[in-house]
Amino acid sequence: MATGEKMRAVVITEFGEPDVLKIREVPTPVPVRGEVRVKVKATGVNRADLSQRMGKYPPPPDCPQDILGLEFAGVIDAIGDGAGDLKVGDRVFGLVGGGSYAEYVVVHNRTLTKIPDHLNFVDAAAIPEVFMTAYDAMVTQAGLVAGDTVLISAVGSGVGTAALQIVNALGGRAIGTSRTAEKLDGAKQHGLHEGILVKDGKFADEVLKLTDGKGVDIVLERVGGAYVEEDILCMVPKGRLMMVGLVAGAKANLDLGRLLANRLDIRGTTMRKRPLEEKIDAANIFSKQVIPLIIKGDLKPIVAETFPLKEAAEAHRHVQADKNFGKVVLIVDAE
Repeated sequence: MATGEKMRAVVITEFGEPDVLKIREVPTPVPVRGEVRVKVKATGVNRADLSQRMGKYPPPPDCPQDILGLEFAGVIDAIGDGAGDLKVGDRVFGLVGGGSYAEYVVVHNRTLTKIPDHLNFVDAAAIPEVFMTAYDAMVTQAGLVAGDTVLISAVGSGVGTAALQIVNALGGRAIGTSRTAEKLDGAKQHGLHEGILVKDGKFADEVLKLTDGKGVDIVLERVGGAYVEEDILCMVPKGRLMMVGLVAGAKANLDLGRLLANRLDIRGTTMRKRPLEEKIDAANIFSKQVIPLIIKGDLKPIVAETFPLKEAAEAHRHVQADKNFGKVVLIVDAE
C-alpha cells in the first residue's frame, strides 16, 4: 500500500551490469494491519542482489519487483494496527524479500528484531542476512553442536565470516576454503582453525588430511557447482551438506554411490522465499539464540566497505569483483 508521498530508492531500470541501477522517486509504502514502516538507515549488499539485477533471481511476488535489498537497519516511523508492542522510534533490523535499497520499507512486525544498544546502524545492517542464514542452516537445520567440524566454502564472504564465528561460539572447529590467500588470512584473524587455498577447484584431499582421514560433520556450501562433488568426498558418514549459494553454478556430477553408502544428507535452503510463518520462526530463533551471542561479543559484524545509497552501482561493482572480506553496506540515511 502507498500514498502520494514519495521516497528515494535504487531502481533496476533494466537487467544488466551495475549501471542499470538508478536513484528514482517512488511511492512511499504505508503499513497495514500487522505491519510497521521502518525508516532505513543502512542496508546490506548481497550476492543475491547482483543476481536479481542480472535477471537471474526474481523476487517473491509480494515484494517490490524493481527495488533491491534483502536486509536493513533503521527506526520505526509508522505502525499499522495489531503491530504488537513495537513503537515509533524503536531501532530495529531484519530481513525482507526485497525493497530495502530505499528510504522506507514496510515489514511484518513479528519478523523484526530490536538492535542491541552497542551496535550502530551500519554494523546492524551487516547482520541479518548472513547471521540468520548461517545459523539457520548450520544449527537449526544441520544440528551443529560442540565438537563438530564444519567446512565453510568462501569463508571470506559475509555468510562465511558469520558462519565461522558461529562455529567458534558453539565450540566447533572451522575449516574454510577461499580462492585468495588474503581472505584466508583475514578469516584466521577471526578464528578460522585451518584454511585451504583453492586453486583448481580441488580441496577434498586437503580436508581429509586436516581431519586425519575422518572428514567433516557439516558443510556450509555457498559456491555450488563442482565444489559439491568435492564436498561429498570429505564428509563423515551421516554428514550434513547445506546448500546456501550457487555462485559457481547449479549443476554438479555427484557420486551417488558414496551418497548412499555414507547416508549423507544434502539439503538446499533459502530465507527469501519462505512463507511468512517460517520467516517469523526464523526471526524468533534469531532473537532468542543469536542476539545474546552478539550482545556478549561472541558474534560481531564484519563490514568491509560502506557506500552512500547513490553509489549502489559502485557497491555492486565492488562485490562483483570479489574484493570484499565481510559485508558491503549502503548508507541510506547518514544522520
